[in-house]
This record gives sequence, structure tokens and C-alpha cells, in this order.
Amino acid sequence: MTTFPSRDVAGKRLAERLASYRGKHPLVLAIPRGAVPMGRIIADALAGELDVVLVRKLGAPGNPELAVGAIDETGWVYIADFAAAAGADERYLEREKQAQLRLLQARRSAYTPARAPLDPKGRVAIVIDDGLATGATMIAALHAVRAKGPAHLVCAVPVAPPECLERIRPYADELVCLQAPAEFYAVGQFYRDFRQVCDEEVIATLARTTAAGPRATPS
Repeated sequence: MTTFPSRDVAGKRLAERLASYRGKHPLVLAIPRGAVPMGRIIADALAGELDVVLVRKLGAPGNPELAVGAIDETGWVYIADFAAAAGADERYLEREKQAQLRLLQARRSAYTPARAPLDPKGRVAIVIDDGLATGATMIAALHAVRAKGPAHLVCAVPVAPPECLERIRPYADELVCLQAPAEFYAVGQFYRDFRQVCDEEVIATLARTTAAGPRATPS
């Protein structure tokens, strides 16, 4: 089992694995907040663009860190098959969905207030996170991006358990994962530095995309 010194190092290693997309103007879509600094490293390494794909996990009753599902900005919801067993009945899920949807709307207003989300239509879209546990948020993210018509949809993460990778594989055209350990308890166990990324850092990182302005997609 490899422990990454930091998200920056994990991002650099992912960029190396994704090097074939350099020069193809890929759109790197990071799941906030932790993956956004990684996304900047990958987008710069591949001469691509960075944006966020906004999704939120639906936490289990009494255990908000356990994702029993996830929701995207449109309100589309993925529900894990173990949600009911975890105590998430329909009434609970509806309350959780509405709460997380409000948070997504607030994040969109804060993260990219001056522009629309970058369009993945017809492009290579690379969706990244700093690691997967249940895969619920990644499934919601991939579904959201797929609906916009990318030419090729890649899921790229530093670490995830094998069963999670199998769960998300049908949602992407390509799956890149640096390691898939059988003994997996939490994403943070695979990083020496797993500090929280704040909203201010996300906003500052995305502001570089706004300042650079949109670039035309090569024909």
C-alpha cells in the first residue's frame, strides 16, 4: 500500500498517467472541495481547462460520512442499494436531497459567479476526486457530465477499493486509478497530509480559469 505525501503529489502522479491527453484540450472536472487543487495540477500538466462538477453525497442517518447516495445540480439522485439498510427511508432521503441541493446551489453561486460552467460537449472530460469510498458522488458526477455529451469520459482517482471501481466502471469510458487496496477504511488513510480544502481556496483556484478566459476547442 502506497501512502501519498499530499494531494499535490497524487495529482502529479495522476497527470503522468493521463499524459496521453496532453494536446487534446481536455476539460478537467474536479469534485469539490478536496480534488480542486489536484485538478489545477492535472489541467496545467495536460494544457487543459479546469472546472468543477458539483455533486453532494447523501449521508446516512446518524452517520453523515457514510454516503447512501448522491445528488447533482439538476436534482438527479443516485441511491445506493444499501440505503434502506442504513436507515435512509424515503422521507429521510427527500429531506437530505433538498438540503444538499440548496448547498449545491450556494456553491455554484460562490465558485463561478461570473461565468457559466464550462461545457464538456464534444470534448475529453476527465472527472477527478482525491479518492473514492462508496463511489456514490463519483457516479453522480459522471452521470451529470455524460448528460452533456462529452466525446470521451474519464474517471481518474488516486485510490479506491476494488468493489467501488467495479460499481462506477459502467458510468465512464475509461477508468484510471493509481491503486486499489483490498483493505480500505477511508480515503484519508492513504495520505500523510489530508488537510481540508476550504471554499476560499476553491474560489481562488477557479478564478485562474476565469482570468484566462475560455479557449476554443480544437477542431
